[in-house]
Amino acid sequence: MADLAARDSSGRLCRVAQPAAQAREILTWELFGAATRELAESIAADGYRPDIVLAIARGGLFIAGALGYALDVKNLHVINVEFYTGVDERLDMPVVLPPVPEPVDIAGARVLIADDVADTGATLELVTTFCAAHVAEVRSAVVYEKPRTSIRADYAWRRTDRWIDFPWSAEGPVTGAPNRDA
Repeated sequence: MADLAARDSSGRLCRVAQPAAQAREILTWELFGAATRELAESIAADGYRPDIVLAIARGGLFIAGALGYALDVKNLHVINVEFYTGVDERLDMPVVLPPVPEPVDIAGARVLIADDVADTGATLELVTTFCAAHVAEVRSAVVYEKPRTSIRADYAWRRTDRWIDFPWSAEGPVTGAPNRDA
């Protein structure tokens, strides 16, 4: 049996059994709020004070915004990397899409890379390598980290080997296009 987040009779978040055939990690908006707050608290407790939070779009946009508020960092940047094309389907390697951040904009800064998941680690590794050549220090924070990742995030809220349903991609697009992320 797998489990998912739910509320008990007192209103606290808890885990409830879910059939193994449906074994997925379910992140609700409310649990996302708790997760990003806990991530921010662990970053602050570690003494890391980023100058910039760099979001890996698309999923990292939500995490970067939440961490930016919680860590009082107003300087947010975005790097758009395409890798996943559907459920457990991906390109051979991640590709940075334009516009690519200008190195001069991050030069000498303490950068916190934010993403939703470190699955294979290829995207996080690509962005970390890009930053490392230009910044004073780079660290990474993810909500989820998979055991198979090639690079460990400095901060991860939870580790899982399951497929993750994120609240921002759980429903299909309103345009009628198929939901490739569910």
